[in-house]
Amino acid sequence: MLTQPMHFSLQRLISACLIGSAFMAGNTFAATTINLSYNGAPDPEKNAVHVFAENLKTLVDEKTDGEIQLQLYPNSMLGEEQERMEQTMNTPMLNVASFAGVSPLVDEIFVSAIPFLFDDFAAARSFFDEGEYWQAVSNALQERAGIDMLAVVEEGGFLAFTNNERPISHPDDFEGLRFRAMDPSQVALYESFGASGTPIPWTETYMALRTGVADGQMNPPMYIILGSLYEVQDYLTLANIQYSDQFLVGNSDMIAGWDDELRSAFMEAVAEANHNAREHNEDQVEARISYLEEQGMEVIRPSEEELSAFREIGQPAYLDWLGERGIEQRWIDMALEDAGMSELLD
Repeated sequence: MLTQPMHFSLQRLISACLIGSAFMAGNTFAATTINLSYNGAPDPEKNAVHVFAENLKTLVDEKTDGEIQLQLYPNSMLGEEQERMEQTMNTPMLNVASFAGVSPLVDEIFVSAIPFLFDDFAAARSFFDEGEYWQAVSNALQERAGIDMLAVVEEGGFLAFTNNERPISHPDDFEGLRFRAMDPSQVALYESFGASGTPIPWTETYMALRTGVADGQMNPPMYIILGSLYEVQDYLTLANIQYSDQFLVGNSDMIAGWDDELRSAFMEAVAEANHNAREHNEDQVEARISYLEEQGMEVIRPSEEELSAFREIGQPAYLDWLGERGIEQRWIDMALEDAGMSELLD
């Protein structure tokens, strides 16, 4: 995840405008071509977000009778996270963003990453699909930035720890290790376990691990495979500490400008593509873990007692960090209520 201030690339915006110019063509019969940008390679075996994007492209074409056609831009081709969100604010396009893209606009999104908030996929999906907290996040994004939150896209399961120094099965095992962090929230989490964390962009993570700048990192098995991190990491700890997700967002004016029938067809395509991607992702989790084991990684599955130790340290530390960040308590209260964890409010 990138941490530099949001900036704007005029050249990329002009390119995005030109490619998406069919939107501005008025009431012509020509199909509207809309850009969809996202991270990661266009590889269905390694990138769950690409699986979602390809399926969405097909379904949108089918359900709108070709009136909307998506042009896919994987590998951050239209810019890094914050550039693409800036483009989404100002041009008719879609984007699959991570926390790095959304959090500068709605910092409260970090509440959804409270450690051990969900026991399984079903609990996480219910939280995002039906919860009051997530609806509030979606409303805030639209009001502050003119961007619609369209879907929460799974990117490969729950987060696991990797490192190349020692097996980790208990928080005490973190002592003295250096970890690559995706964002400041992960830095706080590592520090609560006795390790240090440094934000390092995903594109630099492999080399940081290879050269010893960092001893470990945290990602779902899919991203460990996508980045070939098994080549430079020996141990995989399945702590399932956080749900791994990204966010399909779109320009609000673009979506509001469609007639009711077209908008309904588009949203139907989004819902079906997300359902399909979730099923595909859940089916692949154990196979991905087995693949990493075959590549030589030692897989550690902490016991319930060991997971409790992670939870008892990680959750309070993370909640303190949210308070230090200035996030209002009402956001935390909503999220914990939606997750069925109101006991943490005591």
